[in-house]
Amino acid sequence: MSDERINPVEAARRIWEERYAGARVLFLAGSVLRNEATPTSDLDIVVVYEHLPNAHRESFIFEGWPVEAFVNDPETMNYYFHESDGRQGRPVLAQMILEGQEIPAPSKFSAELKRVAAEFIEAGPPRWSEQDFRTMRYQLTDAVDDIRYPRSTEELVASASELYRLVADFYLRSQNLWSANRKTIPGRLRQVNADFAERFTGAFESLFVRKQPKPLITLVEEMLKPFGGFLFDGFRDDAPATKRKPLEIRG
Repeated sequence: MSDERINPVEAARRIWEERYAGARVLFLAGSVLRNEATPTSDLDIVVVYEHLPNAHRESFIFEGWPVEAFVNDPETMNYYFHESDGRQGRPVLAQMILEGQEIPAPSKFSAELKRVAAEFIEAGPPRWSEQDFRTMRYQLTDAVDDIRYPRSTEELVASASELYRLVADFYLRSQNLWSANRKTIPGRLRQVNADFAERFTGAFESLFVRKQPKPLITLVEEMLKPFGGFLFDGFRDDAPATKRKPLEIRG
């Protein structure tokens, strides 16, 4: 974090005053509150109004700080909890509200929002259906096949990049646990199982650094074994009958 930047809490307070004065509360979250900020870290803020015509997300620079703002009212917040973040298995918005520091100050309104966020996270993600498990097994099988005999280093790295998210998602969601996204994946895995997290990071280091895919293939194979293993032969995924668009074919 640059020494020239103003304090993040003061920056958030001024953003509330100058840009979102009509909002009931602003939650400042992210790495700046966890003492994990880097020189390129931004301010993650959730802004909650009493009512809005629609939610929106916006990015801007304020006093040298890059800012990511998620602007909601209670109903749009609740929608993103359940219909967006919930379905993806990553409680991003709820976590920001739960961990966030209230600006300008805590209130009954902000406490109620934190209560709703805490209950949502505590309930866990939607449970996977049998078809969800089969689809993920199929996707993992396909991606692992691509790293068994890659045609080039570029293809090996590309396929492994896709596997990074898929493996983490399967490991966590198969236990009905919330997953994570991108840079937060290693930390989330360590919270759940330090031994698996070490194998996970080691397998990808072996592939990305030494171009050796075997540890990752073994890790995925062992992870899938209790759920039926790799899946290709016999896989089927039926699309809803509503997924069609009229088209006139002549001739």
